[in-house]
Amino acid sequence: MKITDNVNPDRINRKPDKTFQLLSGAFVEQGITINLIELRQFVEKTDEKLGPYSLITSFVDTDKGQVEMIYDEGFRGENALERAAIFVLNNLGLSGLILRSIIYLNQELEK
Repeated sequence: MKITDNVNPDRINRKPDKTFQLLSGAFVEQGITINLIELRQFVEKTDEKLGPYSLITSFVDTDKGQVEMIYDEGFRGENALERAAIFVLNNLGLSGLILRSIIYLNQELEK
């Protein structure tokens, strides 16, 4: 089961332009085994002055399903994905991504 939250599936129904793997390897959080966490960048358009418009999503693969959510979007420059990944890794953002994904996954499984 793949769950997308707050993102139109048409915006991400292709291979990402870039990915940044934040974590791999199995570990258990609240009874859910998490296998992979990555950020994905989808460049949607490029403005002559502002540069690329990026949709950056977080992707979490678990034993119960996959969750993909919007992390950030906008005209963020050429290194948007790398800067977002550094921010997540340096500012406790990884635990936030995990918790948010587990909460959303549990809500969807209860339906």
